[in-house]
Amino acid sequence: MSRRPSHPARLLASALAAGALLTTAACSDEGGGSGTASDTAAQARAAEEGAAKKAPTGSPTGSPTGSPTGSPTGSPSASASALTESGAKAALLTEADLEDDWNQVRDADKWRDRLLVGEVDVSDFLTAKTDAADCQKLLDSLYRDDLLGEPSGPSALTGFEQGDSRLLEQVAGYDRAGLDDRLKWLDSLPQKCDEFTATDDNGEKRTVQVTESSVPGVGDAREGLHVTVRGTAADNPATLTLDIAAVRVGTSALTVTGGGLDGDEISSVEQGARQGTERLKTVLNGGTPSPQPTNLD
Repeated sequence: MSRRPSHPARLLASALAAGALLTTAACSDEGGGSGTASDTAAQARAAEEGAAKKAPTGSPTGSPTGSPTGSPTGSPSASASALTESGAKAALLTEADLEDDWNQVRDADKWRDRLLVGEVDVSDFLTAKTDAADCQKLLDSLYRDDLLGEPSGPSALTGFEQGDSRLLEQVAGYDRAGLDDRLKWLDSLPQKCDEFTATDDNGEKRTVQVTESSVPGVGDAREGLHVTVRGTAADNPATLTLDIAAVRVGTSALTVTGGGLDGDEISSVEQGARQGTERLKTVLNGGTPSPQPTNLD
């Protein structure tokens, strides 16, 4: 049994037949049949128009634009709230954002305080041994400057000095669930780690106290800690005092840590959290932070 021609083939055959009719009519017209040739030409044009209307357009079924079925015609625009590498750097505090005599330094990423190095004495936690692990995690995170965990996105860091005090800020993008868990963890530390002892490699003991610290009402979520570490430095009694403010803005966050052997720097940390959050929000909204902030106290 012979196979029936496909629909496009039949249309093409019709168009060719119409063209043949037009040619025949033109030859007949040389003998004076002008009316017959005109009618035949009209029929040929009608046949060609019908074939053109029914022929495929070349677009996939259900996709008149030619793009894959169900997909947008253009690539999605970048989210306005996505932190970029350049944005993280632009969001960092500057000397103009801080009052007093803070001087920006270049090697803040190398700062480490040996008073934060030590192994937590588990015997201090008679009823909640797991709390000792949280307190160890706190000391280690303060030493490594990663209180909010490892960033999952871009990050940037800067630091300032004033006498024997330091102020460190980090801006980074995080996984939202992990970031929320870290903020909850910070909130639990004043109760879990209110006071404990840590011992360094030389057997010297440090007494650590952790309490809540105030944070301005900025950002989407925030936590604050006040940490003191009493031990020795250069064979002399020393007390390291640190204030920490962590602020979340969407899936990005900033951490401001300030203090030193000169005492607490709570006012500067609060100022840094306030100005840092404003700068981060400006960047996430697609703007550029002002080099001269006008909202300082």
